[in-house]
Amino acid sequence: MPSGRIVFAQLMDMLPRHEFNKCVDRYQGNHRVRRFSCLDQFLCMSFAQITFRDSLRDTIVCLRAAKAKLYRMGIRGRVSRTTLADANEARDWRIYADLAAVFITIARKLYADEPGVLAADETVYAFDSTTIDLCLSLFPWASFRKRKGAIKLHTLIDLRGPIPCFISVSDGKTVDMEALDDLTLEPGAYYVMDRGYIDFRRLSRFNQCGAFFVVRSRSNLHYRRVRSRKVDKTTGLRSDATVSLRGPKTRDLYPDHLRRVTFLDIEKRVRYSFLTNNFALDALTIANLYKSRWGVELFFKWIKQNLKIKAFYGTSPNAVKTQIWIAITVYLLVAIMKKQLRLPFSLGEIMAILSTTLLEEVPLSQPFTEYGVAISGQASSNQLNLFN
Repeated sequence: MPSGRIVFAQLMDMLPRHEFNKCVDRYQGNHRVRRFSCLDQFLCMSFAQITFRDSLRDTIVCLRAAKAKLYRMGIRGRVSRTTLADANEARDWRIYADLAAVFITIARKLYADEPGVLAADETVYAFDSTTIDLCLSLFPWASFRKRKGAIKLHTLIDLRGPIPCFISVSDGKTVDMEALDDLTLEPGAYYVMDRGYIDFRRLSRFNQCGAFFVVRSRSNLHYRRVRSRKVDKTTGLRSDATVSLRGPKTRDLYPDHLRRVTFLDIEKRVRYSFLTNNFALDALTIANLYKSRWGVELFFKWIKQNLKIKAFYGTSPNAVKTQIWIAITVYLLVAIMKKQLRLPFSLGEIMAILSTTLLEEVPLSQPFTEYGVAISGQASSNQLNLFN
């Protein structure tokens, strides 16, 4: 039987309105706004993300087709392409960046009991960036190469979840290692990074903050072996040594000893070298920590495949950042719903189910229950297959 409320409205009940209003007031988002508030903007953009809309025009067509349900969706303002486009251009993107920070706090608390990469309670983060290509003629402010525009999404992922903890949007020319300056390091935590983040002046800050890093080493690194440890080569390990840097600049930038672990991926026949400032963990755990960095790559892949951040609805920096932050907020909202409803499905499956049931008048959990029953029934079916 109909629940009286549509699925979209029930999903948006997870939006903490008090915190949202604080974010809006902080940047005067509704100043001199009469008909189309920041909440209306957020709800329309969230609808576009969840239903995989390709453009503003596509979004408005779908919303107008559901005109009778807009009020129950929480949308009070008049919906039009011009109104939504103007809102994306004019409303400060930091409103939604701050809102994403609120959702990050909520999500991290919910996922705190998830099993971590390490057996102990230490938090493991993966830090990386992804480049989003843009048309230089439409986005002249995002210059990257001579005939190509781009922006970068620098992301710190808590590998329990995985939940993004820090996100920074920059132009495509920003060097990856510069994003390390914006990180607030957590004592005792582990930060796993690719070799693009090797900057020994910045890495020395981890020692000062009591944090640990695991970073892939470069092949041209100049170092001196101080001592070696025995390794079990049947596990893929090849060496475990304490080293000191010998480069004319690096030894001054990082005067402390480092630990260098080499590992051979037997299947791919690729040798990896890792640098870390942790001397307590065993060498195989260090190699596995770097392997866990794949979690941030999966996050980037999921974001690009399931959320609209490559087909932008506006061309100004403010419009682009607004869309990115709302997309990230939707990702966190779905992750929170998954945990609260204890859904056994992947985030991709949840998004697919929501996209087709968003305007139905059923309890929020019902589409997922029906999907689970269908999967279970299919798996346990005893009917003979007529077509081999």
